[in-house]
Amino acid sequence: MSRLVSTAARPSVIALKCAILLGAAATGLAQAQQSSALDRMSVSVGAFRAEPKIHVGGDTRYGRVDTPDEKISDTTLPRVKADFLIGDNHGIAFDYFRFDEDYAGAASGATVYEGRPVSGNISGDANLRIEMARLSYKYWLTHDKHAFGVGLGAAYLRAKISGSVSANLSTAAPVVNYSWSGADSAKESVWAPTIDAAWRYSLNDKVRLVAEASGIKRNGGTVEGHVYNASAGVEWAATQNVAVVLDYGIQKIDLHRNGDSNADLDLKLTGPSAFVKVRF
Repeated sequence: MSRLVSTAARPSVIALKCAILLGAAATGLAQAQQSSALDRMSVSVGAFRAEPKIHVGGDTRYGRVDTPDEKISDTTLPRVKADFLIGDNHGIAFDYFRFDEDYAGAASGATVYEGRPVSGNISGDANLRIEMARLSYKYWLTHDKHAFGVGLGAAYLRAKISGSVSANLSTAAPVVNYSWSGADSAKESVWAPTIDAAWRYSLNDKVRLVAEASGIKRNGGTVEGHVYNASAGVEWAATQNVAVVLDYGIQKIDLHRNGDSNADLDLKLTGPSAFVKVRF
């Protein structure tokens, strides 16, 4: 009798062990499953509607020239983003945008130089092009509908400015008039390290909240400075694989060129962006 009981009990013990193993496996798979706030792969193409504010300064043979902080006409900048998820926690992100605009400004005033009254005006026009491409690695901390990513990367920044300037100055006691004009152009390209942070939250199958920030710092060399970026917005899935992303962001670009003639560029871009996102 005891042998029959032992034989009958054996299948139930095996079934219990199998259930425990299956439960553990299911738990492991659930934990390894990617967050619903992330895509395995996505490509976003859109535009940044910016309200630029610019300040330009530089050394000339006539002394230092600085333009006042001035707002340029609103402009639309093309922008492309891509994200790839490797495994469940490792990501690669790419971001590219370009600013290409004409700029014109004028200033006038009076001062006292070496005890003599000096007055005059200066005017100039320029074309400014800035291109930036950024590639970074992110490690995603995920939990169900939440995902927070931190990462490091590198950015390639290329800037080109060309233009002309003219000035008319006059002094009193005795009266002397000075006039001069000139044209020049310069371009630089540099690599710089980046720090990135991003946050995603899935409200449901259709809507996600998104936010990201990054910083680029360049020290030493011909070009120094920093670039900061931050944005926050919402993503709505029109279909399973196509979504629309709307956000509001800021790009802060502060560059200093070291050389025979030092020059400074301070450019601030703020405004909304819209993207069509293809995701898988």
